[in-house]
Amino acid sequence: MKAFGGLKATDNLNLSVEKGELHAIIGPNGAGKTTLISQLCGTLRPDAGQILFKGRDITRMPPYRRAGLGMARSFQITSLIMDMSVLDNVALAVQAHQGSSFRFIRAQRSIPQIRDKAMELLARVGLADKAHMPTRALSHGEHRHIEIAIALAADAELMLLDEPMAGLGGDESRAMIALLQSIKGTHSIVLIEHDMDAVFALADRISVLVYGHIIATGSPADIRANKQVEAAYLGEESEGI
Repeated sequence: MKAFGGLKATDNLNLSVEKGELHAIIGPNGAGKTTLISQLCGTLRPDAGQILFKGRDITRMPPYRRAGLGMARSFQITSLIMDMSVLDNVALAVQAHQGSSFRFIRAQRSIPQIRDKAMELLARVGLADKAHMPTRALSHGEHRHIEIAIALAADAELMLLDEPMAGLGGDESRAMIALLQSIKGTHSIVLIEHDMDAVFALADRISVLVYGHIIATGSPADIRANKQVEAAYLGEESEGI
């Protein structure tokens, strides 16, 4: 449970994520989705309740320690260093995961294992040919792909993705869906997303969050057919699903 004054942003919320699944969290604005993911990654501490990761109580564990256990988060708003190259942004993430010093960024980037790992990750997200371009020169959709590469650099067992489709056009959304399809199964993923096409294309299970409560969890087919979900959230959107 997490409250802000008299408002309970999450309340009596029970969520499980199976190893290797993509579990989508959907709900209207103000449902508590970002509060939930912030509690999972450790930037917000619950007022009550418990968070377990791989059987370990991490409720009071700070974000950097959760990252060390195998959690990575991407944000709604991009957090890339725009004046650096695409390669340097990913190399920094590789460097951090390997425990290297940040005092000599360019020297660290030149170390073969860091550079090669960063290039491997960029190839995985389809950006190897843009590695040496300044990050600000890439599109918003490509920035999202860089953020996935950064999450992958941590070898995360659980990836927390907060609206990766936000602000993307049709072609960019389809490219992101294809990228997430390619990493499904090798990583457990919690996906917060408003794009219902993406959610129903990607999710193994979906949980519907309304006013801080999960009102339903199930397969995409279960959620599509759930009348309570349709009344509370999907409404007319369900006609196009």
